[in-house]
Order: sequence, then C-alpha cells, then structure tokens
Amino acid sequence: MRIALFADIHANRPAFSACLAHARAHGAEQFALLGDYVGYGADPDWVVTTVMEMVSQGGVAVLGNHDCAIADPSVDLNIEARIVIEWTRGELGREQRQFLAGLPLTLEHDGRLLVHADASRPAGWNYVMSADDARRSMLATSASVTFCGHVHRPALYSASPAGRMTAFTPRTGVPIQLLPGRQWLAVVGSVGQPRDHSAAAAYALLDTDTMTLTYHRVPYDIDLAAARIRQQGLPAWLADRLYLGR
Repeated sequence: MRIALFADIHANRPAFSACLAHARAHGAEQFALLGDYVGYGADPDWVVTTVMEMVSQGGVAVLGNHDCAIADPSVDLNIEARIVIEWTRGELGREQRQFLAGLPLTLEHDGRLLVHADASRPAGWNYVMSADDARRSMLATSASVTFCGHVHRPALYSASPAGRMTAFTPRTGVPIQLLPGRQWLAVVGSVGQPRDHSAAAAYALLDTDTMTLTYHRVPYDIDLAAARIRQQGLPAWLADRLYLGR
C-alpha cells in the first residue's frame, strides 16, 4: 500500500491540489495529514474542507500549531502568523473549527507515529531540526517510524539499536529503504510553504509493502497562490516568500 504524507499545507490551495494530483498519479491509496492546514495562505476554507473529506474517506489527520491557534489565542506565533490566524477565524465555519479543535496531537498505526512536531512534547510545538532533536523525539515512542512536519524542510533521521544517530538529506524521487532494526524519523517537508530554498511543494510517499519512503517535489502555480494572498489583504511578504522557498 502507498500512503501519501502531507504537512504544513498552510491554506495553499494550488500547492495542495498539485500534490494530491501527483500522489494519486503515483498510486497513493491512503492519505496521512500532519497538521498546519491553515495559516499564511489565502484558502483555509477549501483546504480544511478538503482535509475533512479525506478523513471521512479513511484518511488520518493530526493537529498542527496553527490549527490549534484557531481556538487557542495563547499559541505562540509570529506577528504575521497571528494576523493571518485572526483573519482565518472569520473564514472558517463552525463545522470546520470544530473539526480542527477535535484533531489529536498524535496518532499511532501499524508501528508508525504521526505527529506535527516533536513527539516528546507534542503540545510544545518544538522543532526537529537536528539529530539530537530527532533522538529526543524517537525516545518518546516505541514506533519504528515517526512522521512529522513543522520544520518546512525535508529531512530523514535514523537510530541504530545502540542509539547511534544518522541524518540524511533526502533526494527528490529516490526511494529510501527504511531498514528494519533501526528507528526512523521522517520530516516530510511543507506542501504550502517550503523553507529549503526550493519553491516546489513537498510531500512524501510511503510504500508499506517494500518499506520505502520517497520524497517528492511538485511544481505548482505560485503566481495564483501569491495573488490570492494579496487579494485577501494579507501581508505581502507571505506571497513573496513562496517564490523564494523560505
């Protein structure tokens, strides 16, 4: 079975649409969503509604910090993110807000853990940006593979039975064998706002039959996504950064 993993969509409809089409064309049968469906982008209504439909059809989803901020103003966000969240609250209906509020911080299935940020303290929204961060997250779970987002940059870490850490920078389109006997943590990158100096949307595809993980980058209509941000009167920098991948 092939499972498509999406994180940090951030209300970017063109990017999410492109990734969904790409995943389906590459045989995705299930979908796992790793949080931050809203924030920064101009189409939260469409993105959250789409995620709701995917979950109703057997997909799984966890909570991100921007999603949490819709109901909890105390969530720590930068000034531009706060501006967009305040606007987003008015764009979402009651059913959508209830859906986000009801999402779990973590989900476990078949030896895999889904979480938005660091599994050692999911509600702390800590970033996994180094081998030490990955080790802390892995020690919090017995899952053989952890999938997370939050960082907006694809990365892969593994730990040997003795606890020795290895960090990988995944290459686009190259399957990586998730060898048994090791523990793995995959940061799948961002669909809607990549920050690794590549503007293309990012997601990952897990083949559970071969236990291979493939990272993908998908070009999308950035002009449209940026125009939508400007049309809604949101901070212009949020449109500009899409072209820069940062």
